[in-house]
Amino acid sequence: MQRSISELQAGFLSPEQVAASRRSMGLDTQLIQDKTYFSVLDGETIVGCGGWSFRATLYGGNHSEGRNITRLNPKTDRARIRAMYTHPDHTRRGIGKMILDRAEAEAGKAGFKTLEMAATLAGEPFYTKCGYVVESRWEDRNGSVAVPLLTMVKSL
Repeated sequence: MQRSISELQAGFLSPEQVAASRRSMGLDTQLIQDKTYFSVLDGETIVGCGGWSFRATLYGGNHSEGRNITRLNPKTDRARIRAMYTHPDHTRRGIGKMILDRAEAEAGKAGFKTLEMAATLAGEPFYTKCGYVVESRWEDRNGSVAVPLLTMVKSL
């Protein structure tokens, strides 16, 4: 996750923004506990990970402020696509798509009709290709440096 944040965001964010993004990005073990988080291995090395959530938290890791474990209602709420990371040495090999497809399928099985995520600028082209649309652009101000993010949505 740390290499993904550092290396894949570098072309889209300033060094200060990359450093600031670590305050709101990272591992959320609630996804693992909920069994909604997936990984792809190359041998014993994790080369991609990500998932979905039926919890209210839109983004962030265990260390992030404002986490909310309230369960979402599939009839009225959007499932969350969460914590998508690909190892920088393994990009453009279909790993992210494989994880995203699995997350979307599992959210659909749980009754959700719509998905949303807090996407990074680096992720926007990938998610657009996967059928997501930008609903809003905003900034995470966790600290003194603003990090641009997007809310992206998709109907299943």
